[in-house]
Parts: sequence; C-alpha cells; structure tokens
Amino acid sequence: MTIGILSRTAVATCALCAAGALALAPPVAAAGGDGADPGPPGRSRAAMPAPALLERSGTHVRLRAGAPELPEVTALSWLVSDARTGEVLAAHDAHRRLPPASTLKTLFALTVLPALPADVRHTVSSEDLRGIGEGSSLVGVTAGHTYRVSDLWRGVFLNSGNDAVHVLASLNGGWHHTARQMQTKARALGALDTHVLSPDGYDADGQVSSAYDLAVFGRAGLRNADFARYCSTAQAAFPGDGGTYEIANTNRLLTGANGVVPYPGLIGIKNGYTSNAGNTLVAAARQGGRTLVVTVLNPQKGGGLAVYEEARELLDWGFAAAGRVDPVGSLDGMRPVAHGPSVVTPAAAAAGDTPDWALTGTVAGAAGLGTAGVLLTLRARARRGTRG
Repeated sequence: MTIGILSRTAVATCALCAAGALALAPPVAAAGGDGADPGPPGRSRAAMPAPALLERSGTHVRLRAGAPELPEVTALSWLVSDARTGEVLAAHDAHRRLPPASTLKTLFALTVLPALPADVRHTVSSEDLRGIGEGSSLVGVTAGHTYRVSDLWRGVFLNSGNDAVHVLASLNGGWHHTARQMQTKARALGALDTHVLSPDGYDADGQVSSAYDLAVFGRAGLRNADFARYCSTAQAAFPGDGGTYEIANTNRLLTGANGVVPYPGLIGIKNGYTSNAGNTLVAAARQGGRTLVVTVLNPQKGGGLAVYEEARELLDWGFAAAGRVDPVGSLDGMRPVAHGPSVVTPAAAAAGDTPDWALTGTVAGAAGLGTAGVLLTLRARARRGTRG
C-alpha cells in the first residue's frame, strides 16, 4: 500500500513538473473552454488577454453592449473574479504590492491545513505564544490549556486570532519554517507579488501581497472543504476555563455586525486590518450557481466599514455583469498548472466531501519547489510584453 501511494505521488509530481516546463511555451488562455462563460448566444467569447494586461496600472474592464458600469470604488487595489473559471472580470491595480493584514491568513491556512489533522489535541506552552505582536487580534488561547486543532482554526478564521496562528505554526515546525512554506506555496499558485515574513499578517517591513494574489489564495481555499467550512462559519464555541465561550466571525458581510447588511449567498473568506494596511477583505459569494471572489485593499474613504460596502458593490456588479463582459485576465495566468473546476460549497464541506489533502500537499510542495524558476520566467516574459 505504501509503495502504491509513493508511486502515484511520484507520477503526479512528474506530471506537474512537466506541465511547468510546457508553461514556457507561448501563453494561451489558462481557463480554457471547459465551463467558461460562453456569453450571449451567437457571439463568440473573446480571447483571454496576456497576463501583461493586469501588470499595467489603472482600471481594466472589457464591457460588452448592455453591461453595467463599474461602481465607484476608492480602494487602492481591487479585483473581481469568477471562482470556477478563474477569469478576472475587472480589476484596478491588480498587482500593486500592498500590506495584506490578516487576509494573509488565507495563505497560512492553504499551507498548514493539510499538515495538521483537525482532531489532534495540543496543550499550549508559553513558548508557542512567544512573539505575538503588540496590539494583535486574539481569540484567547492560554498556555496550559488543551485545544483541538479544529478549535484553533476557528480562532484563526472567526476571531483572526494571532495567538491561534502562533500555536498552529509551532505545531507545523515553527514560525520561520511556516513563513518559508507559505512563500513556496504562493509561488506554486502563481502568486508572485506576495512576500511572507509574518504568517499571521501582522505588519512587517517588506511583507506585501496584492489583490490578484489574495484572490488566488481565496479561490484555492474554496477548493479545500475544511477551509470552506471554517471561513463560512459565523459563530462558534471556543474552549475556555471551565467551559466554552462564543466567538463571532469579524467579517461583517457574513454576520451583519455593526450595521453592515449581510450579503446574500456570502461564503466568507477573510477580512483584515492593521494601521499600515488599512482595511482589507477577500470575499466570496454564490448566487444563481455562480461563485465570485472579490478582493478590496485599503479603501480611501468611508471609514472602517467601507471595505464591506465596496466589496458589496463589486459583487453586485459581478453578478449583474454575467455574460456581458469579456475577461481581462485569469487567476491561472501566472501558474503553470491550472486549478481544477471544483469549488467546495459550505454545504458540501459540512457533508465531509474532503479530498486527500495530505497527498495533495505532498505533490504540490514538490511541484512548487520544481517550478519556482518557471513562474519567475513567466513574470519576466509578461513584463517584456507590457513594454512592447
């Protein structure tokens, strides 16, 4: 049995590496024709632009006749994408490198979730909690208390608890080891704008991501049943002294807290805030059989809740524009191997529709190490195309 698993892993890894080599050929539409929005009857779908288009600053959208106009959005960077096809429907400064705050926890979860079984129990030590940044958001993890890994993940996704992140990173091999793993994972996904220094998203000089990369992470997360379930949970009980206490998701579009109206069909994914990053959000919603992923980074007007209202307007636009816009790029555009077509809904996640994430993580890690150079070559080629 062990030999069979290793054999399949080796074959899959070789296939991924071969696909990375093929990615050096002239670029083609990453999403392909399978499942893509065909547009109105009698009209062919426009070709996918080269990745270089989204490298350019400014707002990019390709409206067909009758398409709704984009809303006015003040965020420094934003993006609207289709989760199933990976098509980018519209974006503004998609690759602008900005501090991500706690939206970086999406990449942390993508990296660490496959490594730690949910039912494992761990008694927290003071060493596990060492180095938590001043002013960090906390869920209330205390040294000497025993938690399930699933409890800690709820603390990460709901309360954005940096204390829970520190404990999970310790279980994963340490803070710096986890940061390096996250960096490798980002490159394997084609997220070339992201530089990881602090896995919890706490401000660190040089730590950046982009609206594009964060949409890539959010989309990938929805393909993991555990990720999809955690990010869509509005409330949960968290272990405390002598019992449990209630924690609530800080994503106001999900819970409706602080006067924000909940968004219909919202799945999650993750919000964030630091004084350096401002308010940040990766949000996903499903309506009419279609799932959109939206990223909003640092709105410049409207206060702390503007990030939710601007995300709402972009989601509304994205659903209204279905079949009436041509893509301006793809979330697979910088990745040698395209995502599979499946998006795990919270209902499916609750039903236990979970793939073999341990094996997937092994394959992805090996392929990511082998294709990092390919991804950087793609980015360089895209930039040459922009200058030309």
